[in-house]
Amino acid sequence: MSVSVREALGAFKPAAIAVGIALAAYIAGWVAYEVFFPGTAPVQPIEFSHVIHAGDYQIDCQYCHIYAARSTTAGVPAVEKCMGCHKVIATDKPEIQKLTDYWNSRQAIPWIKVHDLADFVYFPHKRHVQAEVACQTCHGEVQTMARIERVAPLSMKWCVGCHEEREVENGRDCWTCHK
Repeated sequence: MSVSVREALGAFKPAAIAVGIALAAYIAGWVAYEVFFPGTAPVQPIEFSHVIHAGDYQIDCQYCHIYAARSTTAGVPAVEKCMGCHKVIATDKPEIQKLTDYWNSRQAIPWIKVHDLADFVYFPHKRHVQAEVACQTCHGEVQTMARIERVAPLSMKWCVGCHEEREVENGRDCWTCHK
């Protein structure tokens, strides 16, 4: 008994269509979420308040986000950085006690990313820091946020718009191809 290749492939056609539709729906959902819902503010394992640290005490962003001026990522502070102050400051507060538990068990805090770009995106924080672009330009007025939320879509169109507005040469060059 012989079976043609065409008949064999025909049997897989409904499954292939279903997988294609599911994949397209997933991608469309991800894009819609990233572009249209910038106000995402996930609940973090520790309720860290930028209002207190960046607002009240005016701690510079780069004190905690130490890689921003020299890397593509800004980085999140290690537990050691936090404990530098919180070994003695506000030790009776429940959130500081959670921090101390991470410290004592030698575990990193499992922060949930708020500003999560796609893996294929190359975004150099260091170039923006060196160009003296304020962190608030992309991240919003973090010093007023008890819980960090995304305030801008951080899409290519949004970024290129900023580059055009500031007359940054790279922005116009990129937009030529990526309209």
